[in-house]
Amino acid sequence: MSSTMPNNNMIVMGDVSGGGPAQMDLAELLATRLLVQGNSGSGKSHLLRRLLEQSARMVQQAIIDPEGDFVSLAEKFGHLVIDGAACSEMALHAAGERMRRHRASVVLNLEGLDADQQMKWAAAFLGGMFEAPREYWYPVLVVVDEAQLFAPAAAGEVSDEARRASLGAMTNLMCRGRKRGLAGIIATQRLAKLAKNVAAEASNFLMGRTFLDIDMARAADLLGMERRQAEAFRDLPRGTFVALGPAMCRRPVPVRVGAVETESRSAGPMLTPFEPPSAPVHELILAPVPVSETLARPRKAPVTPQPDLLSQLAAHGEAQAAVLQEEQPEESSEDQAEREARMNAILRDILADDETSFRAAAVLYQDFLVRCRIAGLGRNALDLKAFNRALATARSGVSEDMVASDDWQQAEALANALPEDLQSVFLFLARAAISRQACPSDAEIARVYGTASQGRARRLLEWLEDRNIIVLRADGMGRRVMTVIGPGWETLPGVPQG
Repeated sequence: MSSTMPNNNMIVMGDVSGGGPAQMDLAELLATRLLVQGNSGSGKSHLLRRLLEQSARMVQQAIIDPEGDFVSLAEKFGHLVIDGAACSEMALHAAGERMRRHRASVVLNLEGLDADQQMKWAAAFLGGMFEAPREYWYPVLVVVDEAQLFAPAAAGEVSDEARRASLGAMTNLMCRGRKRGLAGIIATQRLAKLAKNVAAEASNFLMGRTFLDIDMARAADLLGMERRQAEAFRDLPRGTFVALGPAMCRRPVPVRVGAVETESRSAGPMLTPFEPPSAPVHELILAPVPVSETLARPRKAPVTPQPDLLSQLAAHGEAQAAVLQEEQPEESSEDQAEREARMNAILRDILADDETSFRAAAVLYQDFLVRCRIAGLGRNALDLKAFNRALATARSGVSEDMVASDDWQQAEALANALPEDLQSVFLFLARAAISRQACPSDAEIARVYGTASQGRARRLLEWLEDRNIIVLRADGMGRRVMTVIGPGWETLPGVPQG
C-alpha cells in the first residue's frame, strides 16, 4: 500500500496480506477516483462504510444510497439524511447545490422508490452538485452504491428518460467531476452490468470475491493481471479485496478491510440454533380452519356457456358507444372550437403550477382527465398521444394567433419527426425564432423539458445540433443565436446563463 511515512492525508482501510496497515492517500483518491467490485456478500458495503468512517472528519461526503444502508452515519458523524421519497426532483437538485455551498455531508436515501424514480432522483441530486458555482468547488467524496443501477451498460425496464438522465449524471461525475472537486467512488456487484465509460475513469480499484467468468476477466484486465490469475477472485474471503492504484499501491495487493463503528440497517439474517416446534407439526400446519373464519358461499347453479371475457368487453364497448352516439347530438364546428378552448384553458391552469414542469406526462394526463370530467367535458377528452402534442404546444408558449400561422404548422410538422420528449423543447425554440425573440437561456430550456438541470438543457441543444435540426453560434459579445435548419428561422442573441 502507500508509503508508511507520516502523512495527514492517510487513512487506514485495514491490513495488508502478509502484515502491515493498508493505507490510502485521501488526497490522491480525490484526484483519481475509485471503483469497488464484489458479488453480494463479498463485504463491499462494509468496505465503503470503513472508507466513509475513516474520512468523515477529513473531507465532505455525499452518498447515493439505494437501500438505506448508510443512514446510520448520521448519528455518529452528523451526516444529513435526505429521504428521497419525501422530495421532488427540483428539491433534490437544489439540495445538491446547497450541500456544496454549506459544506455539509449528506446521505441521499432512495430506499422504497422504484428503479425509474431512483435514477431520476439521483441524477437531479448529482446534477445540482455538478452545477454548483465555481466558488463552492470544495473537495467532496461522492459514493454511489450499486452503481450498476445508475449507470447500466444496457437498457433495461426503466424509461429511456430516466436512463439517459442517470447515465449522463454518472458520466459527468466520473469524467468531469475532478475539476469541480467531485471524487467519484462507485461500487457494483457486476462489472459487466456497469457502463464501461463510467468504470474506465477510475484509477484505483478494490476487487472482491466474484464468480462469473465475464466479471473475473474484466477485473483481471483492470488490475493488469493475466487471465489465468482471474480464478483467484473466486477464492477471496469475505471482506478481502485486491487493491491497486496510485492512492493505495502500485502492484495488486490483497487487503483485509478493518472493523467499522456504525452498523448497517440491512445486514443479512444471522444464523441461530434451530428448535423444532414442540407440538406435532401436522396439527399446527394442517389444522382445520374454524368455521367462523370461512366465508359462506352459496353453491351456484349450472349456467350455460357464455362468450369469453374479451368478447363480452368488446360487445359492451360497442353497445355503450352506440348509446352515447344516439344520446349526444353531433357537435358543430363552433361547439368543437369552444370545447378545444376549454381544454386549452384547463391545460394552462395545470402548467401554471410551478411543480408541473417536474411531473411526468402520464401524471399530468391523469390530472387533465379529472379536471375535464369536473368541467363536464367527458371521460376521454383527449387520448394520450393528442394530450402529449397539446402539452408540447402549451409548454412552447405559443400564442393563439401564431398557432394558426403557416410557420407554426411547419414547426409542428418538423416536431413530429423528433422523439416525443423533445418535441416541447423544439417547439419552444421554434416559437422564439419565429417571433424573433432572444434565444432562450439554459434554465428556460431545462424547465420546458421538465428538469432543473441546465447541463441537461445544453446536452439537448447539442443533440438537436448533431442531427442538423438547429445551428448554434455566438455573436461578437458571446451571446447565443439559434437558427432552425430548413425554414431559416433565427432568434435574436440571448445570454445562455440568463
